[in-house]
Amino acid sequence: MKTNQKIILATLAIAVVIVGIVLYMNRDTGTTVADVPQESERVYPPVEGQPMLGDVEAPVQIVEFGDYKCPSCKQWGETVYPQLVEEFIDTGKANLSYINVLFHGEESVIASLASESVFEQDPENFWAFNKAVYDAQPAAQQHDEPWVTIDKMVEIVEATAPGVDIEKMKTDMTTQESAIVQAVGRDAELVEEFGVPFTPTIYVNGVFLEDPFDYELIAKLIEEGQAGND
Repeated sequence: MKTNQKIILATLAIAVVIVGIVLYMNRDTGTTVADVPQESERVYPPVEGQPMLGDVEAPVQIVEFGDYKCPSCKQWGETVYPQLVEEFIDTGKANLSYINVLFHGEESVIASLASESVFEQDPENFWAFNKAVYDAQPAAQQHDEPWVTIDKMVEIVEATAPGVDIEKMKTDMTTQESAIVQAVGRDAELVEEFGVPFTPTIYVNGVFLEDPFDYELIAKLIEEGQAGND
């Protein structure tokens, strides 16, 4: 009985957090939603305070807007990401930042809150956690079935980010004023501001990719950006 009560209370707390994030997104900041940029435009999503892989001084900025419940994001992480890291991030030609997207509702919020907690408490292990969450995602035909829970996120955090205080993470995930809730709210704002149409949405050197799996174009844009900084 006590276990069921805890689950219900945690679920209600997350629901309150979701409402708070929606209110945070919709507060009056004087900003407007931007049109999705064409490839000829250079639009650089702000990445200050976001998880970043690679050299902060790298000449090319790659930004991924990702949703942990998104099967295409999982596929991107298994196909494009490893080659990108090997050829361009580990070599110092580019860096990669990650911004949370909440297209799948409560489960996206739970995973995003957990990821922000890892980034806050144990940033060196953020990317290990990020990969592990996508690895835990069920097969594409089952991705809409509920699987992201606080307990599942705790399990993944314990396996990938030993520097995280689990009790603090749980408290922060259900506290409207916590830094991680505010961080997820800011990410949601960026999704609105940049008119993110799908996940993953990828920007390379300020260019929005109509096809995030077009590795040839990604490589071209990185080499172009590097040449412009030589």
